[in-house]
Amino acid sequence: MSESAESDEPGVLKRTYRTVTPGYRGREDVEMNAIGWGILLGLVLILIPLLPFIVIVWFVGKVLEAVTPSGE
Repeated sequence: MSESAESDEPGVLKRTYRTVTPGYRGREDVEMNAIGWGILLGLVLILIPLLPFIVIVWFVGKVLEAVTPSGE
């Protein structure tokens, strides 16, 4: 193999960077997951009691749409 073909491999390090900061290793963000689940639970607790009213309004709208003649 030629030398240029060997240096084109994706694993070959082309340039090094000197830094004083330590490398960052990602971690699971448990705190934000808990906040997200809390918001979801709050929305569900608010929407479940309102669901019958939402269905009634939707149903009345569909009935009125079917009864009222369209202008087209």
